[in-house]
Amino acid sequence: MKKRVTGLGGFFFKCQDPDRVKKWYKTHLGIPTDAYGWTFRWKDAQGNDCSTQWSPFKEDTTYFNPSSKPFMMNFRVENLEELLQVLKKEGVQVIGEMESYDYGKFGWILDPEGNKIELWEPIDAAFQE
Repeated sequence: MKKRVTGLGGFFFKCQDPDRVKKWYKTHLGIPTDAYGWTFRWKDAQGNDCSTQWSPFKEDTTYFNPSSKPFMMNFRVENLEELLQVLKKEGVQVIGEMESYDYGKFGWILDPEGNKIELWEPIDAAFQE
């Protein structure tokens, strides 16, 4: 397996009032937020269309469990199924089962300090307008 992480897929964080936070970022930083936050659109080194997600979550979300941290990183990966098998063999704690959607596959792991990391094999074409 050559590549593992290919880029930052997203940054998710907990806050008291996600709508207020999104409005603040829109007003003061010009970020064009929507219901989920902001999807940054960009091209990779080969010119492929890609995206990275920035999203505030309600502070009582359970989506970051079992981590107690107020944030979760999402990394873009290639061949998630193979990567999860390799990580298990390397002793990395895999959380739950892989999930597939029309915009990609997702898997979760914990780092040595208990930070939950979401691994995403994207289908970037699903984000094109």
